[in-house]
Amino acid sequence: MSEIRDIALAPSGEKKIAWARRFMPLLNSIEEDFRREKPFAGLKMTVSLHLEAKSAVLCRVLMAGGADLRITGCNPLSTQDDVTAALVQGGAQVWSVYGCTAEEYDRHMAEALAFGPHIIIDDGGDLTSMLHRDMRSLLPGVIGGCEETTTGIIRLRAMEREGALAFPMLTVNDARCKHFFDNRYGTGQSAWDGINRATNLVVAGKNVVVAGYGWCGRGIALRARGLGARVTVTEIDPVKALEAMMDGYEVKTMDEAAAEGDLFVTSTGCCKVITERHFEKMKDGAILCNAGHFNVEVDVDWLERNARDAGEGRTAVTKGYTLPNGRTLFVLAEGRLVNLASGDGHPVEIMDMSFAIQALAAKYIADHRGTLPRAVIEIPEEIDTDVALRKLSASHMTIDTLTPEQEKYLSSWAL
Repeated sequence: MSEIRDIALAPSGEKKIAWARRFMPLLNSIEEDFRREKPFAGLKMTVSLHLEAKSAVLCRVLMAGGADLRITGCNPLSTQDDVTAALVQGGAQVWSVYGCTAEEYDRHMAEALAFGPHIIIDDGGDLTSMLHRDMRSLLPGVIGGCEETTTGIIRLRAMEREGALAFPMLTVNDARCKHFFDNRYGTGQSAWDGINRATNLVVAGKNVVVAGYGWCGRGIALRARGLGARVTVTEIDPVKALEAMMDGYEVKTMDEAAAEGDLFVTSTGCCKVITERHFEKMKDGAILCNAGHFNVEVDVDWLERNARDAGEGRTAVTKGYTLPNGRTLFVLAEGRLVNLASGDGHPVEIMDMSFAIQALAAKYIADHRGTLPRAVIEIPEEIDTDVALRKLSASHMTIDTLTPEQEKYLSSWAL
């Protein structure tokens, strides 16, 4: 039933999965619990994630918990075909191929949903959107789901405001053990891993423009500065702009920064952050890429319509565009997630924490089936605390605890 590139690629995928598992102590400990408790026994689950080694470990943990699992990708350029082959060889059902067309991408999601899941795990909101838009007959059977990303949560909150959300969705991205570490340190490192792999150029001395100073933008700017770049931040939020200034970065509009930047990285979750009027101001040889979920932040469609192919590009997903003014701009990874389309995504240890939140959030949905409202729900504090304590234990670190006297002091107003 699966649709993957080539089952013969499985041995390579197994090596990647084994390497990731070696450095994922949290998921390994959760898997032990799940094997014993079987929290998903009798439940069907559809997972839509960036299909690489770390997400494969999560899928196997969910299966160990008794889930009847169907798996699909959440981005056409983030699937690793050898990993999907290994998942299928291990007994999973997977619909995902690297470089699939938009039509294939939608069909793969539909195939993974067709059996009627009770729980979904989504990354970016496409799976949730398809259920509500095209497969509404399946909605009564869904008891809840989890959303991995900032972008997906924005879409969920819009659905909730309009009264369209048909089942509870837990906001994994809003968990402290997710966005503090995954968005900041994970995106910060993996974005530059992807950029460096795609370009093989020095970062030191370059003018780097980071669009957006949320947790992802913070991490990207931090790592750019660590690599020796001069960093400018663009923002629409005055408080975040002030924070970037206090952190030591230049703060400008994209109109101002366009003429100065050597390398641009978007991480806003919005559309057309860099577009025609910015392209026309940029230096010859400027490099553009995106670390937001969807390929809409850099207006690649405008470039495709109005610039000619420069015939340059170091990798298959890097393209040069020569503008009418004669300057050539380079877009990495077709404007899609540069850390996954040009790299291997977030570091293993970071995703161990994020996927631990995912696994425990899915268990929370199973444990509380029928009792949760049709709403966007924050991750319970006990899940965040559990993951943090597991991570500290795996890192051989201990922390203090309050004495009864201290607890009384902190909870009293009559001091």
